Amino acid sequence: MSKPAKIILYYLSFLVLLTNCRDKTMDEYYARPDTLADPVYQQLEASGNFKNFVALIEKAGYKNTLSGAGYWTVFAPNDEAFQKFFQENGIASVDAIDEAMASQIVAYALTYNAFTKDRLDDFQSNIGWVENEAFKRRTAFYTGVYTADKITVDGQEMSNQYVIASNRNNATYVSADYNNKHIPFFTDAYFTKKGLSDADYNFFYPNTPRTGFNVAGASVVSANILAENGVIHVIDRVILPLQNMEEYLATKPEYSEFRKLLEKYMVSFFTNTEATRRHQVRTGQGDPVYVKYYSQELPFALNNENYEKMQDNDGQTNGRTLFVPTNNELTQYISSVLLEHYGTVDKLPLNIIRDFVSAHMFPTTVWPTKFKTTSNDFGEEARFDPASNVIDQKVLSNGFFYGTNKVQRANVFHTVYGKAYLNPKYSMMIRALEGDMKFTVTNPAVKFTMFLISDEALTNAGFSWDSQFQYWVYTPPMGGSVLAGGQAQLRMNRIIQQHIAFTFDNQLNDLSGEGIMETFGGEYIKYKDGKVTASGNADNGEMVQATGPVETLNGIVYYLDDILSFTDKKPSQHLAENENFSKFHEYLTYSSFAYDWSTQDIKGMSGGTPYTIFVPSNEAMAQALEDGKLPPLYNKMSTADQEKIAKFIQYHIVGNQNIVTDGQKTGSFPTLHKDLDGVTTSLTVQADPVTQKGKLVDTRVTDANGRTVEVVRANSNVLANKVIIHQIDGYLQHPEN
Repeated sequence: MSKPAKIILYYLSFLVLLTNCRDKTMDEYYARPDTLADPVYQQLEASGNFKNFVALIEKAGYKNTLSGAGYWTVFAPNDEAFQKFFQENGIASVDAIDEAMASQIVAYALTYNAFTKDRLDDFQSNIGWVENEAFKRRTAFYTGVYTADKITVDGQEMSNQYVIASNRNNATYVSADYNNKHIPFFTDAYFTKKGLSDADYNFFYPNTPRTGFNVAGASVVSANILAENGVIHVIDRVILPLQNMEEYLATKPEYSEFRKLLEKYMVSFFTNTEATRRHQVRTGQGDPVYVKYYSQELPFALNNENYEKMQDNDGQTNGRTLFVPTNNELTQYISSVLLEHYGTVDKLPLNIIRDFVSAHMFPTTVWPTKFKTTSNDFGEEARFDPASNVIDQKVLSNGFFYGTNKVQRANVFHTVYGKAYLNPKYSMMIRALEGDMKFTVTNPAVKFTMFLISDEALTNAGFSWDSQFQYWVYTPPMGGSVLAGGQAQLRMNRIIQQHIAFTFDNQLNDLSGEGIMETFGGEYIKYKDGKVTASGNADNGEMVQATGPVETLNGIVYYLDDILSFTDKKPSQHLAENENFSKFHEYLTYSSFAYDWSTQDIKGMSGGTPYTIFVPSNEAMAQALEDGKLPPLYNKMSTADQEKIAKFIQYHIVGNQNIVTDGQKTGSFPTLHKDLDGVTTSLTVQADPVTQKGKLVDTRVTDANGRTVEVVRANSNVLANKVIIHQIDGYLQHPEN
């Protein structure tokens, strides 16, 4: 061999040796560390106490998943747990469990991401960890497409159709979300933060002691076993996937009437292209897949396994709660309350059914010890006694379920509002009450008297609803400009408020006497001998007949045979029309400082603002003239005399206040009069002791000079346009400076 050849061979041998050394070094560098724990599957298999669970892992096809890369928290039932499971379910051995059940047990035992106990109950929020806020985790198990016996699509009943559950609460479906079920767990840290106790856990799981780390009805017997691809927590019971609210309700015939309300009136089905395509690829079946939606007007969807999805993991922190009365309680309530004015449930307005169902749906987790402090969407607590009213309780995959022997008595049905809401003759009034007024009059803590206005009465008064433009229209019955939208709404609001009064002391429970009451809008109505009148009725000398009272949770209602209307007249017109006020009105019109002839307005008084006018009798006006407090009337009054009249008039008018002779408003009140320094002057109102609010009492008025006059009850409490007019038996003398 030549030298060059030997040299080449030498270098080749050196390179091979160098490469072999390098490979050995790299293999050692990248080799699996001896200290790294085995994967989940290998650990379970090696333990020898998970033979049944390992067998199911293999049968369900999860061996590779739990042997390779990943990041799981595994709630692993040991062999003792399976022996209990076999005995309780009449199963001979693990061999008798089919692939479907094996998949359920294994997939539901796997939750995404690996957590030791101290991190498991922390919420993975969008802004970071929130300690001790979680009691659920999303599992690998989901139901997917199933076959429904019957569904109704566009009024047509269909059988054996493919259906998939909605995965949101607002009647939408997100195809990328598989609607995975959650598994609940209960730690000491979470219970401490939420102020919960053993009673909250044992109410659902009376046969399992709370250990400080429970998973559903199981106890964790060994926690925090670290694996290469996750964390293992050993549990002493086998946990099948928990049903959601819809699934559980379907299995309980004692709640079938409640379920019928949901399925018939609150559920709809629509085909979904993506769900259909995905199902076809997986199964080869080409039939459409329908998404089952719950009405977006309900607080949540019973088949939604997620929470709000305002952020990805919010299902860790919260769930829903459903209270369901038994068939007997439900049918009795529907018959006696909801159907008082309707023949059948089919004739009920959909919103009544919705409100009834919604009252039983709480958008958050209602723990057994928190019934009185947790509210539904109506702001109402759970009105049940856990000990005596709850006959069935379950922790489900998407929330809590309570079967009850009692109906949730919603405020919308049992307050003064309910008497109109549940009667089709008062639908216009209900529409007018929507919004803040509805919230107010359904408050059980406040007492009201409500006078109900029928649709017929409102229609006769000129009101109608434009369904196309969704606003009120007012057409004056006697002719005039038609109002629509905002102007008509203001008029309707004023009418409605005039039919509602705060009556904390049941002041209007008896209308047989005579009295006056302030209404919700600050205006007054009068009653006498079972009849009621407002300013508009008084213009025509009318009294409206009231039938009642009918008691409710927060007051009483009366049924009227007409509307309580308000006047459109100017206060000066009421003065002019009353003979007892004629001299006061005459003087008013002689002063350009006090009166505007073109508009008939009393100067200093603004429309829509409350005022009280104390009008001296004609005899008192004559006395004021004799005493030199008023000038004689003549054509082309001098400026000085007009100013004198104006000051006299202004001192008899209290600004920004309606004062009636019920003794409720006494003390010093500013008038429209100002002294030479521009300072507002006042007068004082006094009244005899009041026995009951609303009843008439003797009332006196004292001026700045200490002179006192009496209110003439026979001609007082005259209702004008947000103005109260009284006759007094003398005149009031304003300060002279």
